Amino acid sequence: MNTRTAINRWLSCALLALSALGAANAVAEDALPKVDGEIRKVDAAAGKLTIRHGEIPNLQMPGMTMVFRAAPALLERAREGEKISFTVDRVDGALTVLSLEERQ
Repeated sequence: MNTRTAINRWLSCALLALSALGAANAVAEDALPKVDGEIRKVDAAAGKLTIRHGEIPNLQMPGMTMVFRAAPALLERAREGEKISFTVDRVDGALTVLSLEERQ
């Protein structure tokens, strides 16, 4: 096997592993429970949302009001007083909102 073939095989394996990792991450995020809540405060400068929420089963957390980290894209569309369904998990040790949608 020449060097070019070995490199192509290695790159193919690396790409396959990365796409499998991405798919596993998407499945894991889909598996998170949706939690009902209400946005109490949006602090875009700090990258945080204050949410009054129901029980969060994946974190073994009862309902309460608390602050979560959130991505700028989520913060841009979040509105105080909005009733929402959201998913949350620990990301680098911080409780982070991963998805957010207005509850009907």
